[in-house]
Amino acid sequence: MLVDEHAEAIEADLLRHYGVDLLDWHRGRLSSRRLALLVQHMPRDSALARELHGEAAEWTVVEHLLAHVVDQLREAKCMFALVNRDEDTDAPEPCPVPARPRSPPRPNLTRNTRPRRSWPSSSPDGNPVLWG
Repeated sequence: MLVDEHAEAIEADLLRHYGVDLLDWHRGRLSSRRLALLVQHMPRDSALARELHGEAAEWTVVEHLLAHVVDQLREAKCMFALVNRDEDTDAPEPCPVPARPRSPPRPNLTRNTRPRRSWPSSSPDGNPVLWG
């Protein structure tokens, strides 16, 4: 039973969020239905949620979206570096998010081995050639 396994967290949350003492349930002043209702609707930041879900309980949709944005920016930065430098560059590690496990090591992304042209090149008349 949830109350038996997580009595301390539930007691702390009942006092913190609702001002209700868990002992009232044992004394008969709090019905089982009311206790179940209060426990079922504990806020996201409750001690019970942290015990049941760990670090993931503290992450809202906003934090998950921000982690995704950071991952996308890191990938864009890596792609920019790949295009503009001659060295091998490792792909960035994604942000650790509680809901997803760490990804396996990512392969090295290497540049194309074509010789690099100086840009813009000049035509015989001295004007820059942008295409071709």
